[in-house]
Amino acid sequence: MRIGIVGLLRGLYMAEWARRIGIDVVAVCDRDSARLAAAHTDFPAARVTQDWTELLDADLDGVLLANDFDAHAPLAIAFLDRGVHVLSETAACVTEEEGRRLIDAAERSTATYSFAENYVAHPHVRLLRHAVDAGEVGPLELVEADYLHSLSPEETAELIGDPAHWRGRIAPTAYCTHSVSPVLALTGAWPVEVSAFPVGANESRPAAMVMTIRLSDGTLALTRHGFLAGEVDSHWSWVSVRGAHGLAESVRATGEHAWSIRVRQEGWAQPDGQTRVTRRSPGPYLVDGEPIDRMAEGTVAILEAFRATVERGAPPLVPVRAAVAASLVGVAGADSLAKGSQPVSVPDVSAKSE
Repeated sequence: MRIGIVGLLRGLYMAEWARRIGIDVVAVCDRDSARLAAAHTDFPAARVTQDWTELLDADLDGVLLANDFDAHAPLAIAFLDRGVHVLSETAACVTEEEGRRLIDAAERSTATYSFAENYVAHPHVRLLRHAVDAGEVGPLELVEADYLHSLSPEETAELIGDPAHWRGRIAPTAYCTHSVSPVLALTGAWPVEVSAFPVGANESRPAAMVMTIRLSDGTLALTRHGFLAGEVDSHWSWVSVRGAHGLAESVRATGEHAWSIRVRQEGWAQPDGQTRVTRRSPGPYLVDGEPIDRMAEGTVAILEAFRATVERGAPPLVPVRAAVAASLVGVAGADSLAKGSQPVSVPDVSAKSE
């Protein structure tokens, strides 16, 4: 399988893992000449270019888009129209119209679109999914998901305060997919309505956001993302699933313990009347027979799923409609924020809507 990489900050990290699992990285692209030179050192046989359009005719099976957060959809559409499979990072789209064009491109193409949303495949989310799918907590009622960084005010301002950088361009609600996508994956539902609330004194450019999301199955979701003090020094992700019969949630801890979950099943819902509380830790994720770093597991999982999609026709781990839906939560959230946190409908991009 031959792939190209566009965007060599996050993209170079993913290229290294792609190579390790047997995917051939044959082309690399970035506007930054220093990043391009570093990638050429690591991948000397790969084609090197600063112009992504040169990769449209580069005889690729697939392309990984890791360019600017708010600039993925046009590239994805162009590659899909050339029959090149797409694995696209972070936000799928920045407007409803762009999202619908992306869906149309993916569904008319001979190739496929996969969302590179690694948080749906991280160890704690996989464990929670097993508990939910097994019915251990009963029908879902409330899901919470955090994607938070604990940085100093100076570090936070440096990341989000530069208008020339994509982090300075995007709406405060936009980078929500690491919390919203696990919610959608765990529930199998679609977002219907969102209310977004700023956290902190700077309401013109809040460093953190809280969003309440009503889902199509009646579940309520509460997501938090951005920069808040006090987060554990781990993967900055915490997920909690409350059902009619119990609770499953990831453990707030450091190191290896951060990937474990706690499950509580209420006694009144059990045949023997006994409350059960268990703690579960993920088994090792093996590459070439060796366990890999926990933080890398989600990335490796999406790369392996992408290869299975391209080579064997397996369904994408996160397909185009789910990717667009998660991204449009951030778009609708920005509208809600501008309207004083009023509820705003999220466009319905489920296949059922058409």
